[in-house]
Amino acid sequence: MKDQRSTYNIQSAILGFQEEVERLRVQATMGWQKEFRTMKWYGLQDGMSVLEVGSGPGYVTEQLLNSLPDSHITSLEIDNTLQEQAKKLLKDVPSERLKFVESSVYNTDLPDNSFDFVVARLIFLHLNNPLEAAREIYRVLKPGGRLVIIDIDDGVFGTVNPEVPLLHNILKKISDYVAQKGGNRLIGRRLPRLLLKSGYIDIDIDSVIQHSDVHGVDGFKRQLDINRFVHFYKNGVITSDEFEQLKQASEAINNSSEAYAMMNYIMVCGKKPL
Repeated sequence: MKDQRSTYNIQSAILGFQEEVERLRVQATMGWQKEFRTMKWYGLQDGMSVLEVGSGPGYVTEQLLNSLPDSHITSLEIDNTLQEQAKKLLKDVPSERLKFVESSVYNTDLPDNSFDFVVARLIFLHLNNPLEAAREIYRVLKPGGRLVIIDIDDGVFGTVNPEVPLLHNILKKISDYVAQKGGNRLIGRRLPRLLLKSGYIDIDIDSVIQHSDVHGVDGFKRQLDINRFVHFYKNGVITSDEFEQLKQASEAINNSSEAYAMMNYIMVCGKKPL
C-alpha cells in the first residue's frame, strides 16, 4: 500500500470483511440510477475515458461499465485486498474496457491530461488531505474534463421513522470523533470551496436522495446495523441512551412495516478550464 492518508481501512471494519464488502455492494447499487442520471447531466457521455478513484471492491466500477458500454474505465484503488475483490468481480471484462491501477489518490502516477471524467464516490470524507487529492485529479483531467464527487454531510444526513430524537447529537459526536482521526463526515458542505481552491471552474452542487420506500430497505438495514455503532458506545463517544435509541431504530427498520428511512448524498461537479 502507498501513501494512504485515509481513515478507511477495510481490515479494521467493524462489521468484518465480508459483511463490509456486502454493505459496500448495496450502498453502491441502491441509488445508482439517480447518481448516473445526475452525472450525465453534468456531462458524462458514453465513449469517454473515465477514471474512478477509490474504487473499492468494484461495484461502482461494474455500474460504470454497464452504463457506459463504449467507454474505457480506469479503476484506481490503494488497498490491494479490495482491488483483488474487484478483479474477481470483473474478471470477464476485457482489458480494452477496464484497467486496474493500484495507487494513491494523492499521487496516481497517471499521465497529465488523460481523462474526460473522474468519479470519486464516498472517498473524500476519509481523506486527511482532500485538497491535495483534488489537485492531483485536476492534473490527470483533460482540459474541459470534469470531476464529480459523491459524498456525505451528516448535517443533512436524512431521517428515520420512528424518529431518533437524539440522532442529530449522535451524528455530531461521531463526526467530531472521525475528525480527530483525520476524516470529515461534514465534507459535503465544503466541496464547492475545495474545488474552487483547486482550480476548477463551473462548480455546481446537487443532492441525491434515497428513500427505503423507493430504493428498498436492505441498504438502510445495513446502514443502521447496530453493530456499526457498538464501537462508538464502547469508546464513550455516544451514551447508553443514544445507543439505545439507535438500537430501537435498527430493530424497527428490520422488523416493522411502518418504519422507513431517507438518506441524502451530496454531488459536486467541477470543470478543468480549457
